[in-house]
Amino acid sequence: MSVPTMMPPKSMLREAGIAGNAQLHYQLTPAELVEQTIARGQGVLNNTGALCIRTGKFTGRSPQDKFTVKDAITANTVNWNNFNIPIEEKYFLQLRTKLLNYLGERQELWVRDAFACADPAYQLKIRVINENAWSNLFAYNMFLRPTQAELENFEPEWTILQAPGFLADPAVDGTRQENFAVISFTHKTILIGGTGYTGEIKKGIFSILNYILPQDKQVLSMHCSANMGAEGDVAIFFGLSGTGKTTLSADPQRKLIGDDEHGWTNHSVFNFEGGCYAKTVDLSEEKEPEIFHAIKPGALVENIHFFPGSNRIDFADTEITENTRVSYPLNFISNAQEPSIGGLPKHIFF
Repeated sequence: MSVPTMMPPKSMLREAGIAGNAQLHYQLTPAELVEQTIARGQGVLNNTGALCIRTGKFTGRSPQDKFTVKDAITANTVNWNNFNIPIEEKYFLQLRTKLLNYLGERQELWVRDAFACADPAYQLKIRVINENAWSNLFAYNMFLRPTQAELENFEPEWTILQAPGFLADPAVDGTRQENFAVISFTHKTILIGGTGYTGEIKKGIFSILNYILPQDKQVLSMHCSANMGAEGDVAIFFGLSGTGKTTLSADPQRKLIGDDEHGWTNHSVFNFEGGCYAKTVDLSEEKEPEIFHAIKPGALVENIHFFPGSNRIDFADTEITENTRVSYPLNFISNAQEPSIGGLPKHIFF
């Protein structure tokens, strides 16, 4: 795929602060990313053509290792607690320098430009830089995908630097252990290292939207799923991870707005994302047909086992983790609402 003319590939890396001579893979298609992952021995296809990978040591998020820089923007506006954990800016700058140096030493890097927020009035431009192809496929699946015309003048507002192979030194870097996710609102950058769990990428953006939208835009950010009936009636489903939001919202009789992250304005509900990240434990065609049939070429399945001697996924197998997952674009759901915006909620479920 040709790179849009707005910026040469090497300039993208220099703009992000990455030196070196890495081969840059920009805005590749899902098919190209799948091919590269398989060629590098990092994934295999299942019997329906989905890419299956292992995320390594971490098969879920690590909330105690997610930090927000306490600075002039956040010091008096964030409720600091055991979940919103502060970190000094000096540690962010130190980690960023180390992470940029690490990325500069890679032979290949994958870069993707994307949007968050389906409502154009609140859209956020994101650049994601990964050290492997399958993480970049996750970004393709989960964020909103710009058109070629939108890429021509794309200038990211936020940058995500993600490198599972880079480990922090807790003794000097201000982290709890070697893995970390650090957000800086001053530098509009998210650093993710030491973990291959892809959910850290999407939750990083969700975290910044949880600050930006209520604080600056008077929009309520919500951890919920949402769908819409034939008469335009919107329902939202609140719940923690794994409580059934994705399953309940994937109703063949209703249009799916989104399965996890939404904003509530004075006139609408809109999806933050361009895809779904569904749990697959005990998945069956009978119970969850929409999700089951979304496991096809372009989908990314994490931390599963096949039935012996086959490439059929054993959805009941939790040897690696109970948090087996699949990411896929929203349009893999046959009745997805496009664009993923609806009116004010009529039904609210907790």
